[in-house]
Amino acid sequence: MPKLPEDCQTMVEVREGVDATDRELVALLDRRFGYMRAAARIKESRDAVRDEARKASVIAAAIAEADARGIPADVIADMWERLVEGSIAYEFTEWDRIRG
Repeated sequence: MPKLPEDCQTMVEVREGVDATDRELVALLDRRFGYMRAAARIKESRDAVRDEARKASVIAAAIAEADARGIPADVIADMWERLVEGSIAYEFTEWDRIRG
């Protein structure tokens, strides 16, 4: 188990923590993309895949969470823009795959 950031004393410890966190992030993204597969399965219309209001809401929530945690909201906004667009693209691919 890596040390918490505030307990790190060496760059080896920092890097171990970053690497472990990256693995956890990928696992969380795997789960998030699983929800995109579920959405593709549930949505009856391909037109329902892109929902700009939902996209804006998801990004706004991430920005608010970043602000609350004191991390750079502009960076999170950029990351979430890419994440949501990538998720939409993935959902389109899955929707097309399911419905052939």
